[in-house]
Amino acid sequence: MSALAITFCIVCQFLLVIGQLFLKHAMNGVDLTPRPWRRVIWNFAAGVGALTLWFFLWVGLMQQSALSRIFPFEGLNPALLVLGAWIFLKERLPPAAWVGVLMICVGIGLVTAS
Repeated sequence: MSALAITFCIVCQFLLVIGQLFLKHAMNGVDLTPRPWRRVIWNFAAGVGALTLWFFLWVGLMQQSALSRIFPFEGLNPALLVLGAWIFLKERLPPAAWVGVLMICVGIGLVTAS
């Protein structure tokens, strides 16, 4: 697997996580009173845009690479999402979550190195 394909796989996962974080942020704004509709719509559109980019980039990767080589990168999604929620949404993570994130990253490294 080429370095470029690996880079695109990682970019795909970042786009997927960014899209999910923007959608979560948009949905949090819906519950506010008064509703900040401009911010909600902007976050929703940014989320949909990031997910759209993710989709087309991922489909292109599936066309060019073996699925067995690129699919393990999907495992980055939960780890990156947990980190994104911790950084951007200020969610608290118990120590077990940090161990889980580390184990996911090690597992992906083992699968893709072979």
